[in-house]
Amino acid sequence: MDRATTRILVSHAGALPAPAEFEQALLEAPTDTEGLNRRLPAAVTDVVSQQIESGVDIVNDGELSKRSDGGGGFTYYAMKRLGGLEYRDFSPEDSPARLRNITERDALDYPGFHAQVRTMRPVSMTKQLNRDAPPAVMCVGRLRYRGAEAVGIDIANLKSALSPHGAEGFLSAVAPGTVEHWLFNEYYSSDEEFLFVIADALHDEYRAITDAGLLLQIDDPDLADGWQMFPHMSISDYRKYAQLRVEALNHALRDCPRDLVRLHVCWGSGHGPHVNDVPLDDIVDIILQVKAACISIEASNPRHDHEWRTWESTRLPEGTSIMPGVAGHCTDVVEHPRLVADRLIRWAGLVGKENVIAGTDCGLGPRVAHPEIAWGKLRAMVEGARIASEELWDRGA
Repeated sequence: MDRATTRILVSHAGALPAPAEFEQALLEAPTDTEGLNRRLPAAVTDVVSQQIESGVDIVNDGELSKRSDGGGGFTYYAMKRLGGLEYRDFSPEDSPARLRNITERDALDYPGFHAQVRTMRPVSMTKQLNRDAPPAVMCVGRLRYRGAEAVGIDIANLKSALSPHGAEGFLSAVAPGTVEHWLFNEYYSSDEEFLFVIADALHDEYRAITDAGLLLQIDDPDLADGWQMFPHMSISDYRKYAQLRVEALNHALRDCPRDLVRLHVCWGSGHGPHVNDVPLDDIVDIILQVKAACISIEASNPRHDHEWRTWESTRLPEGTSIMPGVAGHCTDVVEHPRLVADRLIRWAGLVGKENVIAGTDCGLGPRVAHPEIAWGKLRAMVEGARIASEELWDRGA
């Protein structure tokens, strides 16, 4: 993994706007997986080139294949790459998914807002499902990995797009605990057994990515947003929940080179109050147990911007860098580069300038109003990192 030696590097948390032609095809035929996959190589080349032209150092495929898997999002992605699962229809009242709502604590305090939000659904999902409630994904047989061909295509598409540029590339994969968020176990004797079976299955995907020499980004919002799902849990109970999921993740990462692993943690990317998010202070020590050389963490939105203070008393493990969000998805206002620079300089003072990478709170693609906003935020980050680097290295900070 590249590290800062003369300037702060720039990356992001994953999802980016799709090229216009690919986006149009996705809207018109979201279940035409074969047709969308034919368009993927050109779309990935386009999105990689846009990142390079914007000045981003560590780039990815925009997570476009996660949108072309027949539904979009990691739930459908897991359904495509794991065997032993089936969709099952439920009424909204009977769906087990309603018991795993990552805004549940907030919904108790803001019931009107959340009742309104739950009536909304992305256009592509509505066109695909045409149901009152999305189907739940049930585990009904032996869970196994069946995504070797799909991840191989992802790897080939990204490496081909990277080849003219010589840039470092990363691919995202989901953590066992976050997969477990949205799968419902009817086959294994316990939820703990189910969690570790998921970890064993995902290990194959993780290894394929690192064996290809690419950075593996583990997306694990579960470590933070799981707290909202279980209003009955105490902090002590939740720490046990999170600890078990870190153990499962490390099991899945067991022979992946640590310096090729990056962990992304956020509190869920939904636009809402977030007043009941678990404090970083309560879980940071558990997060740092993950065998990853870089921690990407939500850090710029109004509910978590103050948590830089956690790092006044928390030491990064040796050889670990941090990628705080210095631009966010919760607003369409494009951050001023001076604000980005100030945030980066503050982080450099906490953990050392060589240990900081400029990042985003979460994926920008699905959460801001227009692709121009997403690319504008990345350009603001690049300029902010340039300003911060000049000041940090020039003054010998």
